[in-house]
Amino acid sequence: MQTLRHTVDDGIELVADVGGEPGAPCVVLMHGGGQTRFSWQGAAQELVSAGYRVINFDARGHGDSAWAGPGGYSLARNARDLKHLLADVPGKVVLVGASLGGATALRAMADGMHPAAVVLVDIVPRPDPHGVQRIRDFMLAKPDGFESIDEVADAIAAYNPYRPRPTDATGLMRNLRVRADGRLRWHWDPAFLGREIPVELAELHETLEGARAAGNVPVLLIRGGSSDVVSEAGVDELRLVLPQLEVFAVPNAGHMVAGDRNDVFNQGMLAFLARHFPARVSRP
Repeated sequence: MQTLRHTVDDGIELVADVGGEPGAPCVVLMHGGGQTRFSWQGAAQELVSAGYRVINFDARGHGDSAWAGPGGYSLARNARDLKHLLADVPGKVVLVGASLGGATALRAMADGMHPAAVVLVDIVPRPDPHGVQRIRDFMLAKPDGFESIDEVADAIAAYNPYRPRPTDATGLMRNLRVRADGRLRWHWDPAFLGREIPVELAELHETLEGARAAGNVPVLLIRGGSSDVVSEAGVDELRLVLPQLEVFAVPNAGHMVAGDRNDVFNQGMLAFLARHFPARVSRP
């Protein structure tokens, strides 16, 4: 994978890993809020091996991309970033978005983007507010950071019982930054969570217009079988505007589906792509 930097129209620099053959069918990976592009590492490798071109980028305020500060984060702004990032990519692309990334894909369609297909990962326009609150509580629980990587691992294990506690700190450190006092903080801009939940949920519900705009675009919802964010009611509402919606449930996975059961997630995603956006080469 090659790491590239791209400055969007308001001056924010986005960082992306790009891999696969130029000209191959392109898949864009968009992580969830509070995550970084490294959450897609396994999926990106599988996609490249399957013959796809992959663009895997850090959203503004996350990972190695620049921070926008207070007022600089909205789905509309993220959708503009996506459009700007893909301006020189030939042909249609598939958008794969987890949580915030999936909401960005829906908003981008509402704003006129026409992808070849979309994979929404554990996100619907009306998520369960209790699950959303639990995510926010986790993200805001340690405003002064963590004393050690073990403390970080303990916090993640308490929030997400579906994922084994990591034995290697390397992956965790990619989601953290070291402060001057030696404490560890998440690798995202605290201003990203500056808005109230009702405001964010209202903005998210507006992405139903993106689903309506999808028309005949193939859309797959990959949901965690034990997710507290995507409910049956949320799926039913999405299906009302997307009658062709496909749903793939990953057992023993929570909201962080790709991280909880990466093997099963990849199988579901690749099978969908093979039907609707096949690569030009066959897997060995």
